[in-house]
Amino acid sequence: MGGDNAPNRQNEEHILIAQAQAGSKIAYEQLVLRYQRLVVSVAYHHGLDLATAEDVAQETFIKAWLALARFKPSGGGLRAWLCRIAINIATDIHRREQPTDKLTEEISNGENNPAHQLEANDQIQIVRRALAQLPPASRAALILREYEGLSYTEIAEALDIPIGTVMSRLSYARNRLRELLAQENVN
Repeated sequence: MGGDNAPNRQNEEHILIAQAQAGSKIAYEQLVLRYQRLVVSVAYHHGLDLATAEDVAQETFIKAWLALARFKPSGGGLRAWLCRIAINIATDIHRREQPTDKLTEEISNGENNPAHQLEANDQIQIVRRALAQLPPASRAALILREYEGLSYTEIAEALDIPIGTVMSRLSYARNRLRELLAQENVN
């Protein structure tokens, strides 16, 4: 899959991290560009609207810059660390303002059929509402695994929990999400 490019990309990332830790804003900008979509996506799938998710990403990168000198790359590396920061910020936002039903983001799936877009949007909103009903810890694990494709090790590092806990939270989240979606289909 990654072939020979994966080690090169990882080496390049380690170099960028070292340069950024030494104060290079250009190197840090490259890291931000590399992970911006991931961080926005994590926040968005955590139940925030797109504008708020973008704000979370901005705050994540500011916090990461301020703490970068103390960052030590490990198993999940920078990717897991940034996800942890984004999830913590998104969770704080949820605590401050209870989730509302402002889950109306546009869909861009290339279809020109308005009926199809409305139906797809309705399905997305049903899933987002069900996700919002999961406990924050289970929701975070599920988002990182299913939407962002992080490994169990990366999730464990991002959430600062053992891998066994990751597996149990994922199992609970998947089962509970299935139940919530089944209830939606009945109603």
